[in-house]
Amino acid sequence: MTRFVFNTAATLDGYLADPDHSLGWLFAVEGGSSTDEPEHADAWQAFMARVGLAVYGSSTYEWVLRESDALAHPERWEETSGGKPVVVFSTRDLPIAPGADVSIVQGPVSEQLAAIQAKAGGGDVWIVGGGDLVGQFDDAGALDEIQVSIAPVTLGAGAPLLPRRIESHRMRLVDVERRGQFAHLTYAVSRGRT
Repeated sequence: MTRFVFNTAATLDGYLADPDHSLGWLFAVEGGSSTDEPEHADAWQAFMARVGLAVYGSSTYEWVLRESDALAHPERWEETSGGKPVVVFSTRDLPIAPGADVSIVQGPVSEQLAAIQAKAGGGDVWIVGGGDLVGQFDDAGALDEIQVSIAPVTLGAGAPLLPRRIESHRMRLVDVERRGQFAHLTYAVSRGRT
């Protein structure tokens, strides 16, 4: 059964990206890469084994393209995406690395859900972010789990983790794990809307 999972890292003060939409702060933290330490790599591989498809917002996608230089080095996109198909929500035309399995879609999340589930092939849908996109999935009744790794850094401003109100009665803490410098929290989310 397809589950919709938001798995991300955030700062201690609740930001995904700095005011320039950069995730550079994450990689400055010891263990900031999912493959830096063996226990992180194992957890990451187990997560990715369940993923059938990843969904990005346009700002996150553009940052990943720039940082990986995947347009000039298409083989890097395979590493970045974990070999999974990717759907990007955007109102603009965006470049795609040669050979990458990337679809650019527009419109409300609710209108794309059936196609996303079909393309996930029964695997989980990893909602990469940003936070507003995750909120749109929740608004559409398609958010089952939130996993967040809290990093020991504060930014003071930037893109918030999840700029929506999700009440505590809809979330249940199911796991807390120390991953190096990060506190990894997993919450089951009961679907709020349909």
